[in-house]
Amino acid sequence: MASPMESSLPKPMHRWHNREGMTLAGDSWGDPNGPLVVLMHGGGQTRHAWKGAGRALGEAGYHAVAYDARGHGDSDWAPDGDYSMNALMADLQLMVDELDDDHPILVGASLGGVVGLAAVGEGKIDGSALVLVDVAPRVEPEGASRVLEFMTAYPDGFASLDEVADAIAVYHPHRNRPRNLEGLSKNVRLGDDARYRWHWDPQTITGFDTDLVQIQIRLEAATQGLRIPTLLVRGGMSDVMSDQGVEEFRRLYPQAEYVNVENASHMVAGDRNDLFSDAVLDFLARHVVVGVGADRTGIPGEDQ
Repeated sequence: MASPMESSLPKPMHRWHNREGMTLAGDSWGDPNGPLVVLMHGGGQTRHAWKGAGRALGEAGYHAVAYDARGHGDSDWAPDGDYSMNALMADLQLMVDELDDDHPILVGASLGGVVGLAAVGEGKIDGSALVLVDVAPRVEPEGASRVLEFMTAYPDGFASLDEVADAIAVYHPHRNRPRNLEGLSKNVRLGDDARYRWHWDPQTITGFDTDLVQIQIRLEAATQGLRIPTLLVRGGMSDVMSDQGVEEFRRLYPQAEYVNVENASHMVAGDRNDLFSDAVLDFLARHVVVGVGADRTGIPGEDQ
């Protein structure tokens, strides 16, 4: 029997099955006939991180779809513990196939951005536009380590949602501690021992490619393979994405656009969804116009 917390959680609007028989869960907003925007969350997050942005995109005429990556939220955990970039890319390809759109817009935050950049740059997805949220080939090791430390810091879970809120407040000191704790229930699961644990498989840490040097080399090559409009959004307070990382990305792909969102950390959409959504909609309005189709003339500014 489901616990009171589990029965009150928002159920996924959609469920898909990947080639390994795993279920991937997701939500959508907007007109299914509009340009498809696939929203990919960061490691340790769920599809709920995109609720505000998804709604804004849907209201603007796009078909926004956010899904829980394998091992996260309401999607299945990988039975073999495979959370590698290639496995996550295969799931993305499945999603695009299932949604029947040959030229999707990809929006990826952190880990989701890594997957989106590799998928487009390596020719796995023929995207019409790409938005990278606080991620690029070069990330700062200290910031990345802080993210991993937070994800692995509470193996025994929490006795209450108050303890969950306390842990998040330490990690995000710039945010106001929420008065209503109900929203936190989407980020945790209640175990048989009556303790709350994060809503992801602990093996996502060990099952992903953790060699930052090799990831950087791969993503640099993928960046050089980009041929579509691309926007890099950085959180002004981020310790994961530095000015140097931004400069190196724009050197590899000078046609990329760039927006710095002040008063936002690594979790840009969560900190300043209003500014983030405005930046993405402004970018898309110039490249993938609703009702007109994608401007797929190649690299922006390049002679044909």
